Amino acid sequence: MNHLIQEIKHIIHQAKTQAVRAVDVQRVLMYWHIGERIFVAEQGEQHRADYGTYLIKNLAKQLEPEFGSGFSERQLELCRQFYRLFPIPNAVRSELNWTQYKLLMRLSDEDERTFYIAETIKNHWSSRQLERQIHSQLYQRLLLSNDKASVLAVAQNEIVPHEPKQIIKDPMILEFLDLKPQQHYYEKDLENAILNHIQEFLLELGNGFAFMQRQKRLHIDGDDFFVDLLFYNRILQCFVVVELKMHKLTHQDIGQLQMYVNYFDRMEKLPHENPTIGILLCADKNETVVKLTLPEHQQQIFASQYQFCFPSAEQLRDELQKELQRFQAA
Repeated sequence: MNHLIQEIKHIIHQAKTQAVRAVDVQRVLMYWHIGERIFVAEQGEQHRADYGTYLIKNLAKQLEPEFGSGFSERQLELCRQFYRLFPIPNAVRSELNWTQYKLLMRLSDEDERTFYIAETIKNHWSSRQLERQIHSQLYQRLLLSNDKASVLAVAQNEIVPHEPKQIIKDPMILEFLDLKPQQHYYEKDLENAILNHIQEFLLELGNGFAFMQRQKRLHIDGDDFFVDLLFYNRILQCFVVVELKMHKLTHQDIGQLQMYVNYFDRMEKLPHENPTIGILLCADKNETVVKLTLPEHQQQIFASQYQFCFPSAEQLRDELQKELQRFQAA
């Protein structure tokens, strides 16, 4: 009897979910068609500069009392904008809901919108997750270590990531940990906070990451060492060792992580798997020290700064400019 009850509950929940999804799809299409009609009507009155404002205001006055706030002036303006940004019906994706489209319409860059649409569909992001990724400026952070064409191609599944730099971010945004930037923390505090929010941390790490273990013990000729966090990436097919540092990165930290990476490559990695990746998640770093400590053109050790709040657009623009200057000087 209990098994039958669970089966019926599952059927009910599944039907409700599908019904809500069907409503979302029809609502998006409805707003697109409304936007189309408004746009076409405006084009017929191009000689009247104020016709667009008049039209929307008059439509809202007629529709809102009967159909509710979903047809306010602001909403009708969004419908018009929706059609102008997505004028081809086939470009409107049924996987996205109206809330997600409203978030996407705030983005002025077409490539950025394309990226977030592809990532939302591929990763089944909720509206809240999409909003968080936009606020954390995921697209711009990936551009710091990749070219635009590569970032878009990976998002749209046109190419499979084959280099760690294609998915590893710098900086990493950890605002979900609710830790204050000005306060002092120990590495154990950061580790505990990450484990308490492991789902959000996996979202920040990106595609293909799976958590394996904390404080992984490595016994080497009588000495014990402990890896802070161990992950596996199913896309790159490799172990990912994450070390947490609450201070400015030193060359000793890099050497320690290099030893851990070597251990997994020589002792744990299977023949079909790819070389281990090591990520030093640190409060601060000297990029030159990192480069001088590691061999040239190495693709296994990465240093990423963490931030406890969303970066500003100006910060990331400055970082992109610095990265461009470093590239041109190389």
